[in-house]
Formats: sequence, structure tokens, C-alpha cells
Amino acid sequence: MPVSRSDHNVTTMAGRRPVIDYVGEYEFALTPEELWDTIEQVDQFERWWPWLQDFSLEGEPLASGSVLNGVVAPPLPYRMRIRVELTRVERPVAIAAVVGGDLEGEARLGLWSRGTGSRVEVAWTVEMMQRPMRLADRVAHPLLQWGHDRVVEVTVAGFRRRLEAGK
Repeated sequence: MPVSRSDHNVTTMAGRRPVIDYVGEYEFALTPEELWDTIEQVDQFERWWPWLQDFSLEGEPLASGSVLNGVVAPPLPYRMRIRVELTRVERPVAIAAVVGGDLEGEARLGLWSRGTGSRVEVAWTVEMMQRPMRLADRVAHPLLQWGHDRVVEVTVAGFRRRLEAGK
């Protein structure tokens, strides 16, 4: 059965930057190679994840130097335009990226064999750049954290549904 662990911390004290740090670990019944094959289907991202809109790819799917663009629309009344440049891609082991736009920071994904399946770890540190979001973070951190966590849950659940449908 899937295991998940997440540790996240949002800095919201006055005078501090509104930064979200997130680490999540998940187990899948597929090998890293099988998972990678699915992740490479970037043309399916908007179908899998309803919070992703206006998605486009510059370059090859999952290749160093490629750029993923899109709008994140969580279950809260705000939208964030993001640009994700893949800085390191090592098939089927790791992806590192620089995030820009309304969120700025770094992200990574790692895959490890675990028995007949895989362990996947995702992590990011991003700063909210929109002025309204920065202000909202000072007074409504729990709501912003809730929205962030819902997006992560929907993303993992959507990916799991895709994997199950592919069997």
C-alpha cells in the first residue's frame, strides 16, 4: 500500500520571506523505469491534474534544458503562472529544476528501486512572488498551506489513477 510522508514549513513571520519548503515521499508498485515512462507523457498533464492549466513544453519531454510552462489554479481564489526549467535529468533516477514566475525556487524528484516497486521523493523550496500572495501569507498562512497541500494531494492521487488505468 502507498506510504507518504510530508514535511513542510512555511515561513510567515513579519519581515521574513513567504517560502514554502516541502518534502514528500511516496511508494509505487512500478519500477523506476515504468514510472519514468509515465512521467514522460507530458501531453497528459492537464488531463491528470485539474489544477494545471495552459500547459506548454519548450524542448523535449524530461530533458535537461527543457522548460515546462503553466498556470497553477488551486482550490483557492488565486492563480500562479510558473516556469519550470529542467536543469538536471538523469533517466530514471532524478530530475532537478529551477522554478520561476509567480513562484521562484528549486525543485527535485528522485526515484529509487524498492523491492519490485519504487520509492519517489519530491522536494521544493519556493517563494511566493505575487504581492497579494505575499501579503495573504502574513495573515492567512493556514489557508495558503491548506491550498498547497490540496494541490499536492490531487497531484499524487491523479498520478496514481493514471498508473492504475494503465494496468
